[in-house]
Amino acid sequence: MKKNFEALVQFALDEAKKLGASQSVAEVSESSGLSVTARKGKVETVEKTNDCSLGITVYKGKARASASTSSLDKDAIKTTVKAAWDIAQYTAEDEFAGLPDKEDLATKFPDLKLYKPWDISSQEAIDLAIEVEDAALSYSSDITNSDGGSINTSSGRFVLANSHGFMAGYPYSNHGMSVVVIAGKGQKMQRDYWYTSDRYPERLAKPKAVGEYAAQRALARLGASRLPTGKYPVLFEAPLAIGLLGAFTQAISGGALYRKSSFLCDSLDTQVMAEHLNIIDDPFIKGAMGSSAFDEEGVRTQKRQLLENGILRGYLLSTYTARKLGMRTTGNAGGSHNLSITSSLTKKQDSFEQMLRKMGTGLLVTDLMGQGVNYVTGDYSRGAFGYWVENGIIQYPVQEITIAGNLKDMFRQIVAIGSDTYTRGSKTSGSILIEQMSVAGI
Repeated sequence: MKKNFEALVQFALDEAKKLGASQSVAEVSESSGLSVTARKGKVETVEKTNDCSLGITVYKGKARASASTSSLDKDAIKTTVKAAWDIAQYTAEDEFAGLPDKEDLATKFPDLKLYKPWDISSQEAIDLAIEVEDAALSYSSDITNSDGGSINTSSGRFVLANSHGFMAGYPYSNHGMSVVVIAGKGQKMQRDYWYTSDRYPERLAKPKAVGEYAAQRALARLGASRLPTGKYPVLFEAPLAIGLLGAFTQAISGGALYRKSSFLCDSLDTQVMAEHLNIIDDPFIKGAMGSSAFDEEGVRTQKRQLLENGILRGYLLSTYTARKLGMRTTGNAGGSHNLSITSSLTKKQDSFEQMLRKMGTGLLVTDLMGQGVNYVTGDYSRGAFGYWVENGIIQYPVQEITIAGNLKDMFRQIVAIGSDTYTRGSKTSGSILIEQMSVAGI
């Protein structure tokens, strides 16, 4: 099938050239998947997908246009290329548009082990979804309801090619298991969830572990109360700390920078975080979610230190955004790869419990609501759920509060990162302790 794909993208490029395109890029892909949800021991949804598509982008000088088709026969591809070319006749020119420079394109394609299909039938997936839900429901009589257990698996392959001669692709897979449960009754109900995901099915957590942990999280929320308004140290649980890493990547993305819509504009080679912090972007971790030898444009990727001792050393740039900024692409069309934040102060013994002790008295945050982040100014305000901690010991759950600050200050006030590292998607972090944030409660 891969050879077939190569022939198809080459056919599309040839058709674009015949029409007069100065440059072109095409991608052909196929994917298949299975998604199952079960609730209260009964099947709710079973969805199978099989998709294929070909997309083409053509350039008429500096004018750019795109079109796509879900049919891979040659007549459909011809029609699609012609549609893109027709659109290009009416598209305004953009001096920064165009393919990457040839010297920036990837030429080496190591096997990064991104493909391991899950040979699972619909019935086996249903049984697992029921199993993960049952593990949560049977954990405690105080787990009173469920939004269901879910299993999903998908795999596919693609080939990307352009008129500079680049052509490459690879197969990939993604698998996951999750459950959402409700604890308590009446006005005192609380809801929480847990999930596991990986490119390799055998590396998923066991259904019993996922279900029981979701139940534990929901039960821990029972009896939540308000917290007096004030300024407190705040510890972000590792899965939420990853969100802070996401805010950083958004702020250093080329699109935000050239539009002047980032609080980190013109911050290259300046101190933007605490001195003990480092951030690495590594596209070559075998089997990881963000790994690839090339980005969405075919530009070779590279392992980069984006943050060195708190100093911003690099942006995340595509060809277009780099040209807008007068810089060079960093191989990040499509965003970061495998991003991790670490602290030179972290020791092996800095577990989650040790991070609570480091905080002493303050707020542990385990859930956030809303999208209250202004990337232009850095202002940060989110609804939160968590736990009040005294002398390093969790005292009681806290709800109906808002935590607020400014990301510029928050990044500089990170005093510790735990060794309790957690990976969600392509980002990895331990729990993050911030010296002080404003908390609005009672």
